[in-house]
Amino acid sequence: MTLEVTKSESFYDRPNLTKGVIEIGAGIPFGMEPVSNPSVGIGGVYGTWGESFSNDNLHFFIEERLGHPLPTNEKLNLSDLGFRSRHHIPLNLTPQEHAKLEIEVGAKFLSEAIRACNWNPSEVAGVLIGMSAPLSPDYLNQISKAAGIPDSALKVATHKACDGSTSSLHLALNPTLPENLQLNQNIAESLYGKKVLVGGIEGLSRFVGSSHDANALQLFGNAAGVVGVIPGKTMKFIAGKSHEAFDEDGVLQVQMYYPHSKQKADGYNVDVTEPSANNIRVAGLMHEPHDGSSIAMAGPMGMVKLFVRTGVQVVRDVYAAYQTRLEELGMAGKSFAVAIVHHANYKINKLKEKHLQNDGIVLPMPWLLSDFGNVSAASNMIAFLRELPKLQPLDHILIDGFGAGTYYDTLAVELGG
Repeated sequence: MTLEVTKSESFYDRPNLTKGVIEIGAGIPFGMEPVSNPSVGIGGVYGTWGESFSNDNLHFFIEERLGHPLPTNEKLNLSDLGFRSRHHIPLNLTPQEHAKLEIEVGAKFLSEAIRACNWNPSEVAGVLIGMSAPLSPDYLNQISKAAGIPDSALKVATHKACDGSTSSLHLALNPTLPENLQLNQNIAESLYGKKVLVGGIEGLSRFVGSSHDANALQLFGNAAGVVGVIPGKTMKFIAGKSHEAFDEDGVLQVQMYYPHSKQKADGYNVDVTEPSANNIRVAGLMHEPHDGSSIAMAGPMGMVKLFVRTGVQVVRDVYAAYQTRLEELGMAGKSFAVAIVHHANYKINKLKEKHLQNDGIVLPMPWLLSDFGNVSAASNMIAFLRELPKLQPLDHILIDGFGAGTYYDTLAVELGG
């Protein structure tokens, strides 16, 4: 794994972007990049909104948030963590302006993903979106309606922090997941062969606005990535595993801005509910900050300790299941074209790669999000879309998600042909 080299620090400087300004406050810039690969039948869009802050000028934003300069001993070496820039909105937006902004942004991403797939909105049968801190309980309904998606389409809001989009994809592809087995309608079975949007939409600038955690303010930013797939046709499930291990020590504390019973049942911390017709909520229990702030986190090494050991074991288990499945399918010797891994920070991924290589598991794990920062559930979908043009029919892909809570979803898939 190596850091990618680009000519510019800012996402907005990339060619072929759809760019504009949303007329809220003094104007909120946004940019989106559509991607499609007709040979595998998959398309989508990714991008961001808000002002771009480089590592060099980020301190101005943080000082405004904190009300004082960032102490030298709290400054992170963000380049070493794999990030050159991230995107934030103004501090002075009203709740009404936040709502208007994120509904418009969310609808734009759904509409552009549909367009990238050459679909009509009326054809979309499901929308599964990971969101760490949803704007409102019915946010997914609001943006789906604004994008012209039918009320009859299944909407699944997944709240498992950074694991949200990978968990959403896993739900759409793997009928044996515990969440699917709890429901009257199995999500994977009901969406098989249908046109589905899967992604992550993360207004993290709003989310970290109530935090004074210096690490969070330096790492996180806004972004979204939405992919259009047809389960069983353009993307087929091969093997996968979902795992959770509650963060008892509160190494990464996250406020739950979504309904949750706050009950643990036999080590299972995910509430799966159906709040209304054609709506499912998959909500992970979090260790919440005691002071009511949105997030409180340990430093980068704390994150390494939290995620690497368990994360490596989940990948090992899925890799073993994948090899077994290849034998059953008469495809022994097939290997992954790429591993799409959540970009929490470069050191986490580099250490995971090292541990896996020590076990003889060598995976191509490109680092692809230097111009976004940690964008939580949007991360895996953006990384996938950036690799999508290189992929070939029948390629096998490993997708590895993990996030606060802690939650892990890793799955092996085959692309269409």
